[in-house]
Amino acid sequence: MRNTAVEAGRILIVLPALNEQDSVSTVVNQVRETVPDAAVLVVDDGSVDRTAQLARAAGAEVARLAVNLGVGGAMRTGFRYAVAHGYDVVVQVDADGQHDADEVRALLDGLAEADVVIGSRFAGKGNYKARGPRRYAMWVLGFVFSRLARTRLSDVTSGFKAAGPRAVRLFARYYPAEYLGDTVESLVLAIRAGLVVREVPVVMRERASGKPSQSPIRAAIYLGRAGLALLLALVRRRPATDSSDSA
Repeated sequence: MRNTAVEAGRILIVLPALNEQDSVSTVVNQVRETVPDAAVLVVDDGSVDRTAQLARAAGAEVARLAVNLGVGGAMRTGFRYAVAHGYDVVVQVDADGQHDADEVRALLDGLAEADVVIGSRFAGKGNYKARGPRRYAMWVLGFVFSRLARTRLSDVTSGFKAAGPRAVRLFARYYPAEYLGDTVESLVLAIRAGLVVREVPVVMRERASGKPSQSPIRAAIYLGRAGLALLLALVRRRPATDSSDSA
C-alpha cells in the first residue's frame, strides 16, 4: 500500500478545540512550520473564549460549532470538511499543546503501509506513563484492539492520529460523535471496514494550558465507559462501504 495523497501534499491538520485560547496560536504556528505543505483547520467546539479569533489570526481555517459536541463531533466536522475541499489525508492534533508537531511526519510516513496510524505514547519513545486505574484501562483496551486489528496496539485512546484516503472517506460518512467515539468506536469502525490500523511511537508533552482530568475516581469511570463504548461499537451493524472505499 502506498498513499500517493501524502506525497502530493493533500493533507489537512485538524485541531478540535474547546476554550484553548492560551495554546491554540502556538500549536497552529508549530504545525504550519513543521508541515508547511499541509492546511490547518481548527474546529472550535463551542468555545466561549477567543479560540476562534486567535486560531484564524495564526493562519488556520476555522469551523465554529454553535454548541459543544465533543471531540467526536468536532472530528466528524473535520473529516467532512476534508472531503468537501479535496483533502485525502487528515491528521488529528490536540490544541492544548500536548502533541509534538515534529511527530506529525512520523504519522504521515506510517500511512505508506496503513489506513489509520495512531501516535502511541506507550510504544517505547519518551517517558509518558499512565497510572492507577487508567493504566489498567489502557492495557485492557490495548489487548482487545490488538486482537481485533491483528497487530500490537498499545494506545488506542490516543488523540494523535492520521487517516489516509480510505479512512477519510469512511469517517466523513460514519464518524461517531458519542463519548469516546473518536477513539474506541472509530477504531472498531475502521477495523470492521477492513482498514489497516497501525501505530508509531511518539513523545507526549505536558499540557501547554488547562488542567488534566485524571483522578482515581474519574479513571475508574473512564474504564467503565470505555468498556461500554467498545461493547456498543462491536454490536452495532457494520457500515456499508462503496467501491471507492476499497480502492
